[in-house]
Amino acid sequence: MNLTTEHHGDVAVVRVQESRMLYPILSDFASTVSGLVQQGEKKVLVDLTPVTYLDSATIGCLMDLYRQISSGGGTVKLSGVQKRVETMLTMTNTQNFIEVHPDVESALASFGA
Repeated sequence: MNLTTEHHGDVAVVRVQESRMLYPILSDFASTVSGLVQQGEKKVLVDLTPVTYLDSATIGCLMDLYRQISSGGGTVKLSGVQKRVETMLTMTNTQNFIEVHPDVESALASFGA
C-alpha cells in the first residue's frame, strides 16, 4: 500500500495514497500504524483524502487500531473522508468512536497542534 508518514508537532500523520483500501493491501497500513503506536505515538491522524472506497475489513482494521491506540491513552482521527467512505463509516457506527474531520488542517487543530 502506498503510504507516507509525517509529523506535525506531536501528531503522526499517516497519508493513504490509494483510491481503494481493501483486504489484500491492508496489512501494510495496519503495520505502519501499529508501529507508530509501539514507538510511543499517542496522537495519530489518518488522512484518507484520495480514498473513494473501503471494505468491511478496513472498517475492522480501523476499529482495531482505535482500540489499540485508545487503550494506550492515545487518540486516532480521520481526515479527508470522501462521501462514499463517510457513508460506510456511518452505516457501521465507526464515526461514533473515531473522530472524522473534513481536512488535515482542521483535524490537526482538534489535536491542539
